[in-house]
Amino acid sequence: MDLRLPPTTMPAAIRPPALQRPASETAVAGTGGGFTGAMKSALHEVSAAQNQSRQMQREVQMENPTVSLEDTMVAIQKAQIGFQATLHVRNRMVQAYTDIMNMQV
Repeated sequence: MDLRLPPTTMPAAIRPPALQRPASETAVAGTGGGFTGAMKSALHEVSAAQNQSRQMQREVQMENPTVSLEDTMVAIQKAQIGFQATLHVRNRMVQAYTDIMNMQV
């Protein structure tokens, strides 16, 4: 799982011209771009990693000879690390929201 933001999520003002998409391509993609798109993508990747590790656990328990215990343990650890990273991001976002809401205007 790669949590790095691709260069296309940079604001258009600082994005190099070679990486800028035409407006029609952005509208067709429908990913939303920016932080929202990156967060959705990361959540889908974490969910997929958890589902894959769960499936591999079932296969090992059913004694499927094509699924190794080592690969299963690595998949479980990847899913756990991804979930923990997602949880930290969520906690930071909630803290930032709370800080902003408590600001005096």
